[in-house]
Amino acid sequence: MIHSPDMIAPQTCSAPEEVLAQVKIIYDTQIAFLRARFDALTKGEGVEGRSRAFYPYARISTKYARRTDTRLSYGFAPRPGTYSITLTRPDIFASYYLEQFRNIIKNHDITIEVGVSNTPIPLHFALGEEFHLEGDLEAEQLKDLPDLFDMPNLDIMDDEIANGTYIPAEGQDRPLALFTAPRVDLSIQRLRHYCGMPAEHFQNFVIFTNYQFYIDEFVKIGESKAGKDGYSEFIQPAAATRLPQMPAYHLKRKDGKGITMVNIGVGPSNAKTITDHIAVLRPHAWLMLGHCAGLRNSQNLGDYVLAHGYLREDNILDTDLPTNIPIPALAEIQVALEKAVSEICGFEGYDIKKVMRTGTVATTDDRNWELRSSIRQNKRLSQSRAIAMDMESGTIAANGFRFRVPYGTLLCVSDKPLHGQLKLPGMANTFYRQRVDQHLQVGIRAMEMLRELQPEKLHSRKLRSFNEVAFQ
Repeated sequence: MIHSPDMIAPQTCSAPEEVLAQVKIIYDTQIAFLRARFDALTKGEGVEGRSRAFYPYARISTKYARRTDTRLSYGFAPRPGTYSITLTRPDIFASYYLEQFRNIIKNHDITIEVGVSNTPIPLHFALGEEFHLEGDLEAEQLKDLPDLFDMPNLDIMDDEIANGTYIPAEGQDRPLALFTAPRVDLSIQRLRHYCGMPAEHFQNFVIFTNYQFYIDEFVKIGESKAGKDGYSEFIQPAAATRLPQMPAYHLKRKDGKGITMVNIGVGPSNAKTITDHIAVLRPHAWLMLGHCAGLRNSQNLGDYVLAHGYLREDNILDTDLPTNIPIPALAEIQVALEKAVSEICGFEGYDIKKVMRTGTVATTDDRNWELRSSIRQNKRLSQSRAIAMDMESGTIAANGFRFRVPYGTLLCVSDKPLHGQLKLPGMANTFYRQRVDQHLQVGIRAMEMLRELQPEKLHSRKLRSFNEVAFQ
């Protein structure tokens, strides 16, 4: 026997606020049911049969491909048809959902149907990211759970929509968004695990770094800015015996347009992991601020590198986004970073070349790349015209492209191994003390400049395909 909440009939809504309100009613009803049944189980009350609740869905049908605003890169269906998506966590995504609903209704002059889907909500996701089944239940209770509640189903948590490989079955709705509700819920859980913070704290502008030095400076800046300049508060992981694997720090604004900074550690695997999950939050931009090896003898330690192209040898995204797919530079991001360097460093026009070069960044998955054969390696680097080497930037940019999140990279030269200047402890410590503060200020200033732009200007058409989902 299957027990489910009382039936909620589909409702047709003509205003975005009505759509969101109905999504919330359905979601809250379904979650409350699962939590009540689970609570009864933990209290030893008899819970017979399977308890099952379902995600809400939003569905549209369009007869025409035309739209009222052709400047937008999102907010419309690419061709006539029926589109739908399951939705989750309206407490986190309320503003995002409202914008998507508003654009769709405006562009197509249509209504949106909201109802209860046939996609079950896994118990793990219904209980929230602060609850851990394995630590709060007896072994016998854990053993019985799969017979009583739905468990996460990896078959419906892939990235086929984002990768452009999803093909709906005959008569099936086309996707309205890049991520299904279960996929979003999985990432919300993973963010809590990897970053030590609930997803609700993450802001629309995200900076990634691979050095704790940058985090230390960000904490100082965040604490000094909290309550000033439009920032409401600064949130960081609670004091504990150890930090999470990729701790996140949040300089928050009430509109969500603050700055989150994450120490992703070293390597393309970490870079992919964290961007896979932050992508579901639909940030307006993310940047990589880190160190790199300068490949040109004319570069000095401390010079900046603004990436306008990537030689991707990270090998981590080859299946999802082959290396023959170009990753374009995004004008709005590039301009903001260059202006920020000019403003913080005090150079204008041609003089900015004294401290910054623009060019291709090579990204590798081998930290000891310097030990490879110089003949084989230097040929590739020369042919690509690469001016810097690192381990994360290409992965972060490629995943931004893949998930339609505006991206950028500003690195700082910390060593020049091809020219005899290796990264050694003494040299590194001196360099870090001199450059970290300025580099971080540049990144924060660039994010503030990007915040002044309207979201539709940031989410470039370069990130969208010819057959895109309607949601940003």
